Amino acid sequence: MEPQDIRNFKVTPPKPTGEQIRSFLGLVGVLLAAAVLWNSWFTVEPEEVGLILRFGKYVRVAKPGLNFKLPSPVESVIKVPVQRQLKEEFGFRSVRAGIRASLNPKSYENESLMLTGDLNVAVVEWIAQYRIRDPYKFLFKVKNPQVTFRDMNEAIMREVVGNHSVNDILTTGRQLVADRVKQELQALCNKYETGIVVEQIVLQDVTPPDPVKPSFNEVNQAQQEREKMINEAKARFNKVIPKAKGEALRMIQQAEGYATDRTNRAQGDAAFFNALYQAYEKAPDVTRKRMFLETMDVIYPKLNKKIVIDQQLKGLVPLLSLNNGPGLKSSLTGTAGGTK
Repeated sequence: MEPQDIRNFKVTPPKPTGEQIRSFLGLVGVLLAAAVLWNSWFTVEPEEVGLILRFGKYVRVAKPGLNFKLPSPVESVIKVPVQRQLKEEFGFRSVRAGIRASLNPKSYENESLMLTGDLNVAVVEWIAQYRIRDPYKFLFKVKNPQVTFRDMNEAIMREVVGNHSVNDILTTGRQLVADRVKQELQALCNKYETGIVVEQIVLQDVTPPDPVKPSFNEVNQAQQEREKMINEAKARFNKVIPKAKGEALRMIQQAEGYATDRTNRAQGDAAFFNALYQAYEKAPDVTRKRMFLETMDVIYPKLNKKIVIDQQLKGLVPLLSLNNGPGLKSSLTGTAGGTK
């Protein structure tokens, strides 16, 4: 074949047959059907709900389990964890539960550095725990709901901290601050229709800034020493004063009892002597003898030895034994004195 003939030579490919075309179209159809079927079902976890969007517009909610939708891009699904407790951290970050990230804390000072009501500065770190109550509002009512929620947290926390003193925030007022922040944050979330329910605000660490920590610790130590001394003084006061008051009350009651006893005794003695005087006026001799007998009845039992003699007898001393000592002498003297 000449070169000119070679240049004019053309290879005509064989035309596909009808069977080949049908096979190709069938394969394409199978692939399209598989793709459509693959994009038509999805699974929603038990703690989630799925929001179905048709051409970007919300149409319905898919419950947990196996669900079906029109293939993409006609319908798409966004899964929202409505049963899971979510949290946002402020002033720090955690690598995982219970472990904080080892990052420079200064990178979060814009979140945690706050001005208190008494014009002091405090570093406040906290956690906001929340749940998504309304997924539709969470996705479509607010742009960037997570960023908005963080901004609301910072605004409310700074407002509440600015209404309290630094001592309240560092000591006894922490729970009060947390409760106040939760209340106002929930009201703001409802106003903005975020679909979020705030479950808890937890103040993690509330400390003074690093440059003033030594001075602040000294102040705290001095305050603790003051409280200790005040408590010791109160304990001493509570121990001594009630005892002194009780002793004074006892002495007063004892004096009142003594005065009452003396008064009653004096009144009784006066009444006795008045009655005796009245009896004496009625019968002087009988009363005199009765008084003498009553007196002797008291005196005689106290004598050790008793000798009864006739007062007309004379020369008694030589007949008596005087060796018994002063007992006998006192007896004789008492007896003689009593008979006269």
